[in-house]
Amino acid sequence: MSIIVQKFGGTSVENSKKILAAARKAIRAHKNGNQVVMVVSAMGQNTDILIDLAKQITDEPPAREMDMLLSTGEQVSVALMAMAIDTLGYKAVSMTGAQIGIKTDNTHGKARIQKIDAKRLHEALDAGYIVIAAGFQGVDDENNITTLGRGGSDTTAVALAAVLNADACEIYTDVDGVYTTDPRMVPDARRVKRISYDEMLELASAGAGIMHNRAIEFARNYDVPVHVRASYSDEPGTLIIAEPETLDRPVCGCACVKNEARITVRGIPDKPGAANMLFKAISDQKIAVDMVVQSKGNDGMADISFTVPREECAAALRAVNKIKDQLGFDCCTHDDEVSMVSIVGKGMVDQPGVAQKMFQTLGDKGINILMISTSEIKISVLCPQDKAIEALRAIHDAFELDKEPTLLDIPEKQADKQEVDKVSMINRLHGMEDLFIDKIELDDIQGRITIENIPDRAGLSCQLFKQLADAGVNIDMIVQSQGKDDMAKISFTMPQVQFNLAMTVCKNLPGDLAQTSIANSCSQVAKLTVFGTGLKSHTNVAVRVLQCLAEAGMNVGMINTSEATFNVTVPAEFGEKALKLIKEEFAAEIC
Repeated sequence: MSIIVQKFGGTSVENSKKILAAARKAIRAHKNGNQVVMVVSAMGQNTDILIDLAKQITDEPPAREMDMLLSTGEQVSVALMAMAIDTLGYKAVSMTGAQIGIKTDNTHGKARIQKIDAKRLHEALDAGYIVIAAGFQGVDDENNITTLGRGGSDTTAVALAAVLNADACEIYTDVDGVYTTDPRMVPDARRVKRISYDEMLELASAGAGIMHNRAIEFARNYDVPVHVRASYSDEPGTLIIAEPETLDRPVCGCACVKNEARITVRGIPDKPGAANMLFKAISDQKIAVDMVVQSKGNDGMADISFTVPREECAAALRAVNKIKDQLGFDCCTHDDEVSMVSIVGKGMVDQPGVAQKMFQTLGDKGINILMISTSEIKISVLCPQDKAIEALRAIHDAFELDKEPTLLDIPEKQADKQEVDKVSMINRLHGMEDLFIDKIELDDIQGRITIENIPDRAGLSCQLFKQLADAGVNIDMIVQSQGKDDMAKISFTMPQVQFNLAMTVCKNLPGDLAQTSIANSCSQVAKLTVFGTGLKSHTNVAVRVLQCLAEAGMNVGMINTSEATFNVTVPAEFGEKALKLIKEEFAAEIC
């Protein structure tokens, strides 16, 4: 008998009428011959109400007690849902995270699922019950209640679908699928029929609020097909699977994180271990860093800029300043009125000029770029917060995301191979939210150039990369950070055979770029890339990479990161050794 997991968010169960409507959807699936597990969030704004109550008592409530408090919201919802199904004439049983058998670590407020004992779930399903599971929660090894963080009910649903080997995981929400961007910000946003795990993962971490990024990690790791649908209709929504909607277009969507904070640490000694020390201080506070850029410095110094959610800026600053004497940096500055805007798409791998088009679009609108970070399928920029929505709309229009693409054909999978793969995945469900590494690669035939003293004005990044593109230079990594006196600094890599050409272009830049200077360059560098799932949500990935290189005396030149990749550059002569060290460091997590 097929198993279906259905998740209903807070707006889908905010009152008795909606609870009964959700109950009827579950009953229909049950009547069609399926075993059904419902995962339910707290009703409406219940979680916000509980948070407000806690703040009326204390500004800093203990994390354990906050989890105890917030978990009650889902307990109310599951009980009411079970009552609704019973009233409609069918058997239902509600369960808390502990009763389901969800074991997590002990990181209150951001707990990760370690394992799920599905015995009780199977017994209830086999007895003909519709199981109503409380989302967002579990218990640690000492039976303390833990919560998974905002959006954690999505993660609960996909994790249960994985451990139950469910045929589908349906995410019911107040929108009818995944859109090319937030339709509340961009009226022309288009609902996509299908999106790949990798694209959805990057969009989720870049600000697309439709699903919890850790839920997408689960779906990708365990090949769980996810169907995002509207709770108010029976129309098909968006499928999240391995294959993208199309490869004809470079970009599938764009997203915005409005409330970001940028922290810049200037004058860091450019020596092995410095970056590791910095990010270990951040990681120890369980703070997830969004953008990370390190530009190669001069005079034996480097600058590192990174972004964190605005609400974690103060904690990140405390962590950085605590190690100032130990690290020996000059100063640390921050700006908490910035936003991150990103474009995502598997198609950009094979289509040049995507970054330049994005920069040109923003330059034409007079929107200044404060930071740049690129990866294989995502380009992110930081801009002033009051320009974020304008930037998002301009980019959405420039890449014509409102237009329907030609749908990519999906080849039929061999049934026997799919079954073997599924069995292999289920065998790995212990340590469910452990880090998954797909591969680690070395590209040791790149060159790097760092340009500084770029006036911090709109359009200049575009002008720089247009000059390079017109000369036929193919750019790979790009990082832009804030240099001295509010001047921008940009580092980028290109194929080694184009290094001299790129140097010629950079020495003869016209107009407002003529005052720039080449701060540092190297005709051959090695780029190392870690590909995996959850490389940002596992806050110690950067630390582990940088530490193993530092212990071997290797200095890192450039750093950038995304949800699915972590990139660093080292001197070319260290490339093979660095590859070996990183593979050894992550040997246990490589799939």
